[in-house]
Amino acid sequence: MNFTRWSARLPGTQRRAAARTDHELTPDRIGEGAVPAARAEQLTDDAPPVPAVDELPVREVLDRVPALVALVHGPDHRLAYVNDAYVTAFGPRSPGAPASEGLPELHETGLLPLLDQVLRSGKPRTIKSRKAPDGRCYTFTCTPVSEGDGGVLVFATDVTDHAEAAERLRASERRQRETAVTLQRSLLPQVLEEPDDLRIAATYQPGGTEAAVGGDWYDVITLGGGRTALVIGDVMGRGVRAAAVMGQLRTAVRAYARLDLPPHEVLQLLDGLATEIDANQIATCVYAIHDPNEGKLVYASAGHLPILVRDESGAVLRADEPTGPPLGTGGWIHASGSIPLGPGATAVLYTDGLVERRDEDLDEGIASLERALSGATGTPQVVCDRLVRSAGVTADHDDDVAVLVLQHPSRTGPDSDLFRNAALELLGGVEAAPRARAFASGVLTSWRFPAELHDLGVLAASELVANSLQHGTPPMRLRLRRTDRRLIIEVTDGDDHLPRRRKAEPGDESGRGIAIVATIASNWGSRRTPGGGKAVWCEFVLPKG
Repeated sequence: MNFTRWSARLPGTQRRAAARTDHELTPDRIGEGAVPAARAEQLTDDAPPVPAVDELPVREVLDRVPALVALVHGPDHRLAYVNDAYVTAFGPRSPGAPASEGLPELHETGLLPLLDQVLRSGKPRTIKSRKAPDGRCYTFTCTPVSEGDGGVLVFATDVTDHAEAAERLRASERRQRETAVTLQRSLLPQVLEEPDDLRIAATYQPGGTEAAVGGDWYDVITLGGGRTALVIGDVMGRGVRAAAVMGQLRTAVRAYARLDLPPHEVLQLLDGLATEIDANQIATCVYAIHDPNEGKLVYASAGHLPILVRDESGAVLRADEPTGPPLGTGGWIHASGSIPLGPGATAVLYTDGLVERRDEDLDEGIASLERALSGATGTPQVVCDRLVRSAGVTADHDDDVAVLVLQHPSRTGPDSDLFRNAALELLGGVEAAPRARAFASGVLTSWRFPAELHDLGVLAASELVANSLQHGTPPMRLRLRRTDRRLIIEVTDGDDHLPRRRKAEPGDESGRGIAIVATIASNWGSRRTPGGGKAVWCEFVLPKG
């Protein structure tokens, strides 16, 4: 074997070259002080001769190398030599046997095909960190040998400590990821609320095992009076911290939703809160409200992807505007927009993991989702699964995915009798109160409610109308709505002062209307309406059957 090409790197060679250079110095140059005279004498007279690397016995060198070394020859890789380190690791070997028999450990580590490849190509190859039968890990480097009929020199370096350290690191990362996924799933709604007028399904899929879990989230919040809030968001971060920020934002959204504020006001509050939670974390979010009486989604977006709506004919609409910056940036006044959501329509809210790809423009991903939605029919869960499959999301996907699908069913036949509306414009003065009572009584009778529920409904309508006539301003309207689960009574007027429940003193002639409604109804509330004014509502749970 020829070691010449390595000789310049060996410390002994460098010392020998230095000695040769010093030996060639002339007396005049020595006198100039290039090398002290005593040192020069030592190098030229007393230093023992250093043998050239080419003169060293190869076997002696290989026997003392701490790495495992084996030499095989020929197409069947017959064993020619193993060094002492190899024998210590795997025991003595008999020369002349094929590698498949004489070196079974190479066969078990899958190294024999690599020997064939090196022999054919004449180029060295390396495989990293393979576990051998002795339980230790080695990195194998196979180098071709050109002498004779050709052979391969195998070097095996023990990397067990490195492999174990890497495995400990991977195990730690797996535990951290499992913790983040567990936290993430625990903060998401375990069971979605079920509004009367909508059918809803959602899915969440964390990124693959190599990706840190993100902060994707969604929620469904019933606001009362038949209205429903829907929200989806994405915290721009990874790991436990992103999941914790997500949980705080989701809790805040539920609290703000109980105030029954317009979507843009909810995002305004969230924007300030996101800055307080963590100024280094930003999040995108869409907050939408569905009112069955209006047939549309009113929404506000903070840097999030557009809502998609498929109407009954299969046409897909994209809610592009208005969109503000993400939460946590501050200084922006958010605005609300709307998109139709009539009977038979399906809406999809989603995070960027569903449509964003490294090799594809984001608009192309959204367009692909639109095409998939246009042909997706069935229940919300079926639509949800189809959209995830069409986007190519698998278990090893590199980003979190959250999808929220809602449908406004188109009801016909017997089902349509369970969902009805009736409204009366309250014109005039105090004479509107008896008209409202008569109207409520007639409607509830036609809807065939039990006598007790009929009387409670008429009483609640009377109290809400009386409160509006006393404290509100025109225009005023009484609206009754029934679903398959509840009776909803709502009165709107032009005054934006919200009523509150208070305790009336014995001598007070007013102040008992809201208290009566709160006592007899299952739930009640009030909110400001767009353009000024307010709506006060109450609802009664219908008896089953």
